[in-house]
Amino acid sequence: MSIITTVSTWIIPCIILLVLLVATWKKLPTYEIFVEGGKEGVKMAISLLPFLLGMMVAIAILRGSGAMEAFIAFISPVLTIFGIPSDIVPLAMIRPISGTAALSMTTDLIKAHGPDSFIGRLASTMQGSTDTTLYILTVYFGAVGIRRMGDALKVGLIADFIGIIASIVIVSIVFMN
Repeated sequence: MSIITTVSTWIIPCIILLVLLVATWKKLPTYEIFVEGGKEGVKMAISLLPFLLGMMVAIAILRGSGAMEAFIAFISPVLTIFGIPSDIVPLAMIRPISGTAALSMTTDLIKAHGPDSFIGRLASTMQGSTDTTLYILTVYFGAVGIRRMGDALKVGLIADFIGIIASIVIVSIVFMN
């Protein structure tokens, strides 16, 4: 067993043990604090459910309506000029909305084209270079009651756009023959 494997196996239990020992040493009611944290966690999870449900419904409508396919067909000539495969557009559109849906699309792209294909590498790079901006704003900002999120939305979507473009450029430079 390597040192990294041993450390990764034992680091979390050791941190938990350390926290419990320090709390006991300071004579804190450790179990009561743990239970209170659990209650707060459940309250937070329940408060997030409406936001998560809304995002899942929106994604299902977008995918099921055929709007995405129509949009891809419309922009395909421009994509061809720049050498961007149209298969990657749904991932670029869904990634700011849902990490789970984007991961599913990435998995489908890798299964269809292979992990070492241009599309497989591009999908993987795009997955790691962008974030779930709309999900973060909807769920986390909504959970804490922030209603004015215009600047955060702009900055997040600009960062996602830059991540998408950078993914295309870097994968094209590094992996194109």
